[in-house]
Amino acid sequence: MSSQLYFPRIYSLTSVDHTRSVYDEWAKTYNEELNQKNQDYIAPATAAALVPQVLGTATIDKDIEILDAGCGTGLVGSFLARLGAKKVDGIDLSPGMLEEARLTEAYRNLDVTDLSRPLSARDDSYDVVTCVGTLTQSHVGPEAISEFVRVVRPGGHIVATVISEIWESGGYEGHVKNLADQAKIKVLSTEVRDYRRGAGAKARYLVLQVV
Repeated sequence: MSSQLYFPRIYSLTSVDHTRSVYDEWAKTYNEELNQKNQDYIAPATAAALVPQVLGTATIDKDIEILDAGCGTGLVGSFLARLGAKKVDGIDLSPGMLEEARLTEAYRNLDVTDLSRPLSARDDSYDVVTCVGTLTQSHVGPEAISEFVRVVRPGGHIVATVISEIWESGGYEGHVKNLADQAKIKVLSTEVRDYRRGAGAKARYLVLQVV
């Protein structure tokens, strides 16, 4: 099935089970389709490159612990590994996607997780959370950002993408503002950048520091 048929479907998912089924079905061809010129999915590389920037280093220290939330086939984890990351845990709703992520050998642990529910990780477990391609239509709502804040150590960071079209209407902007108003985070950036460049799609790239 072509990416032109998948994208309408993923933006109109009706339930957790529906979401899991569609992504399990898509897993084997996901990377190939998103790398086509008409998609040019640059978000994983762009977001991964922000991690050493926020850490103030040229590469990622091997002891930095990262949670890649909604890791899919492991695109973000692969880029993080190239930058030096050795302790990356991936979580995703789709077992099929996680099978593909496991093949990258970029992850320390991989677990099936519904990001619309509280995470199993303890408070202050990670230095960084990345979440790329998951905060979008019919997927995971803004409440997940609060869970990311909970599991990141004080002084740590969250690097996430939110599709531009739903930044305001989906409640993400308001949720981030509330977290900042409660002094739980510092908002370092919400810059709009290319997401699926070939399709002209853009996203907000959130860079948040946990207080």
